[in-house]
Amino acid sequence: MNKTRIPVPQLPRSMPEKQGIQSSAISAFLNRVTESQLGLHSFMLLRHGHVVAEGWWAPYSPERKHMLFSLSKSFTATAIGLAEAEQLLKLEDKVISFFPEEAPGDPDPHLAEMNIRHLLMMGTGHTSDTMPEMMNEAEGNWVRAFLQLPVDREPGSHFLYNTGATYMLSAILQKVTGQTLLEFLHPRLFSPLGIINPVWDSCPRGINTGGFGLSITTEDIARFGQLYLQKGLWNGKQLLPQEWVAEASALQIQNGDGKPDSGDWSQGYGYQFWRCRHGLYRGDGAFGQFCIIMPEQDAVVAITSGTHQMQEVMNAVWELLPALNDTQPELEQQASAAEQLAGQLRSLSIMPPNIRSFSALESAVNGQTYRLESNDLRIDSLAIAFGDNEARLTIQGQPDGYQEIILGRGQWAASQVRLMPGPAAADAIMSSFTWTAEDVLQLTLLMVEQPFIITLEIRFSEQSLTLTQSANVGMEAQEPVTIKGMSLV
Repeated sequence: MNKTRIPVPQLPRSMPEKQGIQSSAISAFLNRVTESQLGLHSFMLLRHGHVVAEGWWAPYSPERKHMLFSLSKSFTATAIGLAEAEQLLKLEDKVISFFPEEAPGDPDPHLAEMNIRHLLMMGTGHTSDTMPEMMNEAEGNWVRAFLQLPVDREPGSHFLYNTGATYMLSAILQKVTGQTLLEFLHPRLFSPLGIINPVWDSCPRGINTGGFGLSITTEDIARFGQLYLQKGLWNGKQLLPQEWVAEASALQIQNGDGKPDSGDWSQGYGYQFWRCRHGLYRGDGAFGQFCIIMPEQDAVVAITSGTHQMQEVMNAVWELLPALNDTQPELEQQASAAEQLAGQLRSLSIMPPNIRSFSALESAVNGQTYRLESNDLRIDSLAIAFGDNEARLTIQGQPDGYQEIILGRGQWAASQVRLMPGPAAADAIMSSFTWTAEDVLQLTLLMVEQPFIITLEIRFSEQSLTLTQSANVGMEAQEPVTIKGMSLV
């Protein structure tokens, strides 16, 4: 597959009022996001097929891919819809029929009954997410691990958000096509939509993870949402069957009481899409990755974030709905409101901390190497060298050996280093440093293709230091990690 990024025609752009939205309503949304500190990285609003507002909180930028986490699931389901349309499989096909070698010899009746539709609707009958057990399988055979787990309830009778189920969709697709999910989607979805060089993680056996691991740009997310809004039609061609879009976005299984005051996690589930209040639906991923489709409003919202306040992000979007419910095809533009919105969108940024630019301690610790005690971060030693406008943090550890991170003095500086586990050779980060006290150095590492911001606080004391690492978001609540170190001098 060609890995060179080539120019792709953008979605058409328009002023908000030309598509029946007041600029002031979008400004109010941005103010709400800022005041509530919701941690957005990007935002794109489409109305009537036109981008009417778009912004990236610098140093995030339009051309960068962003990790989608479970928003990947909606793309995996789309692949199943395409495969069904090509008669490569049927939703009633039993899961174990694809994997006779990995399935138990005498399968439990519930397992034997489980079909592709149950995987799609998160109704497998499991009572806990299967993915942790699958990822811990000694031989990396995630399929076998899934099929060996107990299925306690009748498939289709019980909703359980189960990332392992989405992986099984990817595994089934690869079984019937001989292609990975990524390869299968390239000519059928990604290329027609203009999604160039998407990246998708794989399991140890080369099957795309399905339920997570896809990285694409914000505009790519918006294109995907627009395809569903247009009921599978794109540039005059029916890429997805209209019937599939209707099924995937409809209520397939209950996951709550469905009452408006119950929030957006209890409105029901389709085929790897969540139902929302207000008659909307969405794909979403951990830490605030959203593709929200608004059929009645003829609108799509694409968002990337680094937040635990996902419901609050949706609440902020719902506050836009009155402006989107206006049926006038075009509104009179207020020049001042349009200028204010344009200025807001241009000035979006995540500012690097800048408490104290300098410390007299810099000369004393400059270039010194500190040996760290044994730690879960697997860092053996570190050193910091200071310059006029930047510092260089060098780390020695496992499994990546020597690494260097460039940090701007009160400003962002770019580096490529390996900070997070995964298949990528290096992570793109923007980093800065500031002194919070005469003897306390704070380093901020912003991972511009992921939701994570890592903060390292280094407290110096004579010939020793104490390093404390924390992060803005994580899958589980984690206490900061504290490590002590001694100078080798």
